[in-house]
Amino acid sequence: MNKVFFWSITVAVAGFLFGFDVAVISGADQPIQLLWQTTPLFHGLFIMSSALWGTVIGALAGNWPCDKWGRKPTLIAIGCLFLVSAIGSALAPDPYTFSFFRLIGGLGVGASSIAVPAYISEIAPAKYRGRLVALYQFQLVFGILVAFLSNYMLSGISAEDWRWMLAVESLPALVFLLLVSKVPESPRWLLLYRNSEVQARQVLSNMLPSIEDVNKTISEIKSSRRQAKDSSLFTQANVMPLTLAFLIAFFNQASGINFIIYFAPRVFEIAGLDTSTALLSSAGIGLTNLIFTMLGVYLIDRVGRRPLMLIGSIGYIVSLAVVAYAFFAQLSGLVVVFFIFTFIASHAVGQGAVIWVFIAEIFPNHIRAKGSSWGCGIHWIGAAVITLCMPLVLSQVSPHHIFGFFCFMMIFQLLFVIFVMPETKGKSLEALSEKLDGVEELAIKQGNTNADR
Repeated sequence: MNKVFFWSITVAVAGFLFGFDVAVISGADQPIQLLWQTTPLFHGLFIMSSALWGTVIGALAGNWPCDKWGRKPTLIAIGCLFLVSAIGSALAPDPYTFSFFRLIGGLGVGASSIAVPAYISEIAPAKYRGRLVALYQFQLVFGILVAFLSNYMLSGISAEDWRWMLAVESLPALVFLLLVSKVPESPRWLLLYRNSEVQARQVLSNMLPSIEDVNKTISEIKSSRRQAKDSSLFTQANVMPLTLAFLIAFFNQASGINFIIYFAPRVFEIAGLDTSTALLSSAGIGLTNLIFTMLGVYLIDRVGRRPLMLIGSIGYIVSLAVVAYAFFAQLSGLVVVFFIFTFIASHAVGQGAVIWVFIAEIFPNHIRAKGSSWGCGIHWIGAAVITLCMPLVLSQVSPHHIFGFFCFMMIFQLLFVIFVMPETKGKSLEALSEKLDGVEELAIKQGNTNADR
């Protein structure tokens, strides 16, 4: 188990790079717009959302290298993308070059959201899978916190301090490349895509306590391969996991989380805080996110995925409603700060802790990477659209309308959790696949029965 934990936390460092890359742009947001005199539309389309469009591409295409080359080579390629992006965007002489290198980093973010949860879910015992996959989210929010603190500490050191903010990412990218070269390949990938039982058995023997457990796991993986009728993703048999992945990813972005992460300083300034206080409050977002993500990681295998989503959904609705009212009634900026922190806490213990775990769990072995691409692609398309639109929306629409819209969408998430979302804790990946197949087969039979009447 110690080796599995080490491999999991090593691979999850990609989450740190993910979080850092997503949040670091908040410190460069307004300085770059002033430097290059970009319009709100151009700024949203190229400067702020270019990385996210790269993320969409990385998420939608990330299943291909994961399945063809393996999880480990894909992770090494991801580290290279982060390193190139950090150096290139820090040295960019114009907005177009900057946007290109940010897009390169986005490819790494998108691919990591496929490769890391898939890899960890495939090496983790069912009992600990939730918390081990959630290490990715923990590293993600740790990266966000470090990015906010780094931006705050580097603010004002030079006329173009944003370049230093962006360049810092090259250091953890190098560390990740060194660490990930030491992890083994996923045993499930070795069996399913290379038919290499010897290598898979070697990896499993370092993961599981006894030879009986190794033999049982290999037997289950082989059985799932024999039962796989079709490697296509969009088939009737996969309607249930496809729907679940779509909904959890859609609602993640409909909460407004990326809007807050990307535009936190700007939102706090609209609420009446000065620039320095706004940047420091943004760091407070990172700290709150980290603390409540740790709580979510602690609870996810103890209470389950659905209870955390219920708690998070209710917290979303309350906090977004209060923030919307605070902007409408022009209440103190401190009210906005407090309830945005409450919103972040609700996200961290709910959606933040659950989404990557859930998407990595619900698809069968033979289409896990493809299914993850689907769910993560929906997530990142939503993030890119929101980030693209928000500079223009903020200049045209009152903040209380924006937060009111996000609050309204979270009511639908609460209904999804109550009536649709299944619990997945404590079950093997193969058992979960059989359970969801059973739900789908039952729905098909019921549909056929109704049609015959």
